[in-house]
Amino acid sequence: MAGRDAEGERGTVVTPSAEFPPLDADEMRALRRIGAAWRAARRGRRPEADALPVDPTLHPAGRRPVPTRYGRLAPISMFRVEPGELVATEPANVPGTRGGRVLTRIRRVLFGPPLSSAAVLYERMRKLVALPVLSSDLLSSVAYGPEAMLAVLLLAGSGALGLSLPLAAGLVLLMVAVGVSYRQTIRAYPHGAGSYIVAGDNLGAGPGLTAAAGLMLDYVLTVAVSVSAGVKAVTSAVPELNAWTVPLGVAVVGLLLAGNLRGVRTAGNLFVLPTYAFVVALLALLAVGYARAAGRGFVPEPPPPVPAVEGLGLLLVLRAFASGAVSMTGIEAVSNAVPAFRPPEWRNARTTLTWMVAMLVTLFVGIVGLVHLTGVVPTPEESLLSNLARETFPSGPWYGLLQAATALILLLAANTAFNDFPRLLFFMARNGHAPRRFLHMGDRLAFSNGLVALAASAALILVAFRGNTESLIPLYAVGVFLAFTLSQAGMVVHWRRRRERRRLAVNAAGATMSGLVLLTAAVGKFTEGAWVVVVAVPLLVLLFRAIHRHYRILHRSLALHPPPPGAPAPPMVPAPAPPGAAPPGGPPEEEELPQQVRHLIVVPVARLNRASLRALAYAASLGQPTLAVHIAPEEPEADRFRDQWREWGDHLRLETIVSPYRAIIGPLAHYLEALHASRADLVLTVIVPEVVVGRRWHRPLHSRTEQRLRAALRPLPGVVVTSVPIHLAE
Repeated sequence: MAGRDAEGERGTVVTPSAEFPPLDADEMRALRRIGAAWRAARRGRRPEADALPVDPTLHPAGRRPVPTRYGRLAPISMFRVEPGELVATEPANVPGTRGGRVLTRIRRVLFGPPLSSAAVLYERMRKLVALPVLSSDLLSSVAYGPEAMLAVLLLAGSGALGLSLPLAAGLVLLMVAVGVSYRQTIRAYPHGAGSYIVAGDNLGAGPGLTAAAGLMLDYVLTVAVSVSAGVKAVTSAVPELNAWTVPLGVAVVGLLLAGNLRGVRTAGNLFVLPTYAFVVALLALLAVGYARAAGRGFVPEPPPPVPAVEGLGLLLVLRAFASGAVSMTGIEAVSNAVPAFRPPEWRNARTTLTWMVAMLVTLFVGIVGLVHLTGVVPTPEESLLSNLARETFPSGPWYGLLQAATALILLLAANTAFNDFPRLLFFMARNGHAPRRFLHMGDRLAFSNGLVALAASAALILVAFRGNTESLIPLYAVGVFLAFTLSQAGMVVHWRRRRERRRLAVNAAGATMSGLVLLTAAVGKFTEGAWVVVVAVPLLVLLFRAIHRHYRILHRSLALHPPPPGAPAPPMVPAPAPPGAAPPGGPPEEEELPQQVRHLIVVPVARLNRASLRALAYAASLGQPTLAVHIAPEEPEADRFRDQWREWGDHLRLETIVSPYRAIIGPLAHYLEALHASRADLVLTVIVPEVVVGRRWHRPLHSRTEQRLRAALRPLPGVVVTSVPIHLAE
């Protein structure tokens, strides 16, 4: 990861302009030198030669809007604001067609009206909104984390359940250590940094990409596990819905996607009430449960007898600890989303994280302790929390209310991943490790492409695992603690560079404990499904490196190559290259100055009609050497076309190619490639006549030669394919 990206952009706010990074100092110097060469080449040119035949300001005397037809779903108006600048705005009116009006209304209902780029500064969250948005994943994990730990202990029989209390104490220590560590991360990276940035900044690109791979799997599994656990909470209360587990899960993912596409602030307002309702419901459950336990002197109820299927050993205990540690998923969310807070961002983020960890510890300890006192055990038919609620609220509406709150928080807990996954992809795309389309903000200032990618991946996993939470949990812990470990190790290096020993010790403790859980989860759960993550992480890292290599080649190919200082300007017409001088594939495409470009225009002509004559007229008007090419299936047809060409006047040079096997694109492409190889310094401009039809269903009735020829010539450097359209009047 480039040091400039990690350090220089750390203080920036994520805005739509991030999709268009500015030129650096070296690029600006190169640009100035190229500009000087342009001035030298154009010296002595008369001003009237550059006069435009149309006024580009459209309305220089006022701000009257100019409607156009080419808005995506609605017409666009353009307003004149200052010399050289227009602003495109979307008016209140809707398209004139019925289909356009329907699409516009559906879009407005689902996602709301578009937001201006300036509104990004107001799409921030205050702490009371950020807490439910970012903690829904963390707090909801107490609905399945304790159950996952007890399910592993139960393999050794009911007698092993007594170990739940010391294991819970160890997990609380881990929660506090990791929570304090992330508080320090927020302070050290006050403008947002998850495991990817911290590990990449301090440990290098490889660990950073490894952390990113773990985080991506974590976020996708967060959605899958949260939704599957939420659906299980619903089916535990209404068993008749068991057959609809997968469709219900996919539908919930779709609803979450629609909610998040409406923007950060709207999504936050949608998820405030369910999170707080879940916390209140669990606190009520714990209060009633402990009050009843106090009435019998806190004497634990014996659990039902369960035979042992495995021996109680160190490995089983460590597996139980790693399974219970999934209760910490989502603890990193705040450090990733610091830019989404209102100012002062880092301070509000640290306060929110402290509240989250305190609530997590309270609920986790309370549930494990109450389970120990009531003697309930996990069963395949019903979730542990549902069983505990039935024991605590044997009558009345309270069980139903708790299950409803649990189902809502579990279904909406995936919103944390929807908030952080697109931001992770944004940071990766900014550094060239992910496709650049993930830099783009949608109509509602949300990273729409990242949201869609997350929803599609999570839905695929839900379908593949048939919505089974128990099958997904083993995949969960490895990615989570891989990111935790690398992030905390990165912070150790960060504090060591700054000689902050006390803070270094805190992060070192967090890294050590997270690393132990990672090792335990990877080894103990390898055969249960963790191998999928162990294999997927290096494959993802290889993919990220391949993407980065492509963008590095792209940057090198598009880099400016100015002439050396003091070098004379090249002639307007470069001398022909000697035969065989050009390397295979042609020289590098470095035509940055007008005097470096020498043209040959080629016009493929099938028959002499209005379309082809218009293309020929356009080519001749450019004042460059022009060649017409005709592909004939047999010699008599070639002779007939040459006769027609002479009747027209033989104004341009014609070359005919006989294709006895009736292929058109192949022979034409090979001929153009041979032309280019013979004079690699030439820029071949291929002008193709194109018929534009007015109705979509008419398109299959035409051969689409221009698109096919463009695809065939795309790999060839120095070739430009353009079209001269003629529109059918229908």
